[in-house]
Amino acid sequence: MTIHKSTLICGAIAALCLSHAALAQTPAPAQPNTARSTDPAKPLSFFVTSEGSGKGADLGGLAGADAHCQKLAESVGAGKQTWRAYLSTQAADGKPAVNARDRIGNGPWFNTRGAVVARDVAHLHGDTLDAARLGNNLTRTTVFTEKNEPVKGAGDKPNEHDIITGSQPDGRAYADAADHTCKNYTSSAADGSAQLGHFDRTGGGNSSWNAAHPSRGCGQPNLVATGGAGLLYCFAAN
Repeated sequence: MTIHKSTLICGAIAALCLSHAALAQTPAPAQPNTARSTDPAKPLSFFVTSEGSGKGADLGGLAGADAHCQKLAESVGAGKQTWRAYLSTQAADGKPAVNARDRIGNGPWFNTRGAVVARDVAHLHGDTLDAARLGNNLTRTTVFTEKNEPVKGAGDKPNEHDIITGSQPDGRAYADAADHTCKNYTSSAADGSAQLGHFDRTGGGNSSWNAAHPSRGCGQPNLVATGGAGLLYCFAAN
């Protein structure tokens, strides 16, 4: 049987077309959502950490918490700014209390997508009647990790909406004798407690983003059982 050259060419072209069609139908692998605002007027200056210390509320004190924020910011190209964890400490060992609101600069603060979460410290905390009525823009739809990924909130599995703050609603430290900071973020014991906020403004009858309720202990399992993962708010202070 004689096979004409034109027949072979047609067969090759058909096979090539089928191969291209198969490739076109194969879905591309999912890519991580790492896009960030490139507007220089709206630099990334606020995020929730994508991970905690792994040791519960033992963050290595304020210095360790700040270093954690700085490291994560550097991982996404935002390390030129000075990053601070939104944490208050209580007076102890002859050292005065530190207020979270005094550590984070003056604002405004922008999330990974260029949306403003608060114009300034007063707006963030509702210091004035007008600011309180307006409310800050820190909600489930504006809070993302440094990777520009959503944080798991109420209704997600697992729920990780508890954010460690050690703060009162006005962003200041507690002045009573109770421990609200897991020994100023140096304890991972099963006892003790740290004040938590709800980034998604949902659950527990308290919608406060920075002072919803205390944790059920300082260890990582305690924070998980309470509804968190040892995550922090990070703000660019400059």
